[in-house]
Amino acid sequence: ATIFNHVKARNLLAVKIHFGEDGNEGYIKPEYVSPVVKIARENAAYPFLTDASTIYVGKRSDAYHHLLIANKHGFTVEKCGCPIIIADGLRGNTEEKIEVDLKHFKTVAIAREIYNADNFIFMSHFKGHEITGFGGALKNIGMGCGSKAGKYAMHHLSKPTVNQKLCSGCGTCVKHCYQKALSLVNKKIVMDEKKCAGCGQCIVNCVFKVFKLKWNEDPLAVQEKIIEYAAGVLKNKKSAYINFLNHISKYCDCFALAKNEPLMKDVGIVAGIDPVAVDQASYDLVNKAFGKSFFKEIYPEIDPTIQLKYAQELGLGSRDYELVKY
Repeated sequence: ATIFNHVKARNLLAVKIHFGEDGNEGYIKPEYVSPVVKIARENAAYPFLTDASTIYVGKRSDAYHHLLIANKHGFTVEKCGCPIIIADGLRGNTEEKIEVDLKHFKTVAIAREIYNADNFIFMSHFKGHEITGFGGALKNIGMGCGSKAGKYAMHHLSKPTVNQKLCSGCGTCVKHCYQKALSLVNKKIVMDEKKCAGCGQCIVNCVFKVFKLKWNEDPLAVQEKIIEYAAGVLKNKKSAYINFLNHISKYCDCFALAKNEPLMKDVGIVAGIDPVAVDQASYDLVNKAFGKSFFKEIYPEIDPTIQLKYAQELGLGSRDYELVKY
């Protein structure tokens, strides 16, 4: 058996990947993408690389700039063997509503070309994440395939609190707030919650720890919302999942290298047809290689297994797995 059994002739096959924010070095490199594309083409499928727009105003917030950064990072037809299609259109508002009828959402807003694809291959960089503890296949499916409206819906409860007493008035967070939700008033930071997208840029870039997420129900709800979106994406579709356990950093690939250096040695690649098993195995292997819980070390306040538990509960896969080494 092969993880590519679902790749059929004349299938429009979405290879979902993160092209990396400008200045980031942790993203999966094009040379690892081309062998996957080659296998798809050998099966007479029509593969294309894809991602959806971000809700923060960086280099991937619309299709025009997203394609430019993908090209800068080497994701060209010549290197990868297939074109790129940004899944939610020019401005990130091209979407389809999919009925899921779950705890947080009745419907989910998915990037239209994800909806239109016949099947998927998810190539995911496994690393830490400032809101979910870790990001792997499940987050790549759920958050990664949501339209801008969908991403806002998933992030809704993850807006940080502001402790003005700790603020030095340096203004660093203002420069990194792409939504222009932060301003200095009398040398103290003020947040406009209506503008805040919950992206976490302020948390990462403030050395004075002015910003914190409300760790009551937020991490639980956000992780569950991502999984409900994943359920919508995978509805009536087949997929393979390839996790890259390298350049294992504290933050996701939306941050530049200065904030995102690897914190441990590379571990390897985990692949399979069950996203829950692939993420669980990746989680276990990283912790084993680190010698203790890597994710508890970097985010002691987050339980990252919520996403695994809820995904299994919804029938997206199983946390039990058999590891076959090659």
